[in-house]
Amino acid sequence: MAREQYVKQLDLLRESIFSLGEIVELAFKDSMVAVIDLDVELAAKTLALEAEVNDLEEEIESSIFDILALQQPMASDLRLVVSALKITADLRRILGLSMNIAKIPGKIEGKHIKPLVDTKKMSDIATYMLENSLQAFKTQDVELARATASRDEEVDRLFYAVWVELIEMMAKDTSIISKATYLLFLIRYIERIADHCCNICESVIYLATAEKIKLN
Repeated sequence: MAREQYVKQLDLLRESIFSLGEIVELAFKDSMVAVIDLDVELAAKTLALEAEVNDLEEEIESSIFDILALQQPMASDLRLVVSALKITADLRRILGLSMNIAKIPGKIEGKHIKPLVDTKKMSDIATYMLENSLQAFKTQDVELARATASRDEEVDRLFYAVWVELIEMMAKDTSIISKATYLLFLIRYIERIADHCCNICESVIYLATAEKIKLN
């Protein structure tokens, strides 16, 4: 009976991570739609997701501490608990960055200073990385984790290209500095989200192989 309860606790922990990941994915996707379209209403709905995440995060942390204190997991079970704790932290930071993105539409009046084509490409890759890092966690797929993390280089290249373009635009027209600054923040937030996806992939590899590596 005790073993069955223990296994159930581990399964519930996994499910809670999956649920957290789904909410964070939604927050990131909607925050990007809101900022590209300057949709203040959608941005507000996205910001409201933070309370839901806070509650789920507390449940996960409580579950982890209970397992550690009462069950004293070993080997792969301990790796699951450690990975769950780290993945929760990375998802929480991704949510925080998504909240920062969702605040931008309310600060930009009128329209963007330029089409956000490359910025959208960055967010599409980061969205792919978030979805597939979580899928790798579900299946403990090491190859998927490595392939997902490798996309970070594309995000970095786009980040630097957009960064240079915005700096050059501000140098030519100082009247756009305020709007351009928000776009600089935006691409930094997306770049950081991709980094946290790499961290999740590292946790997946640790979970599956006990190997500690750096993918970013």
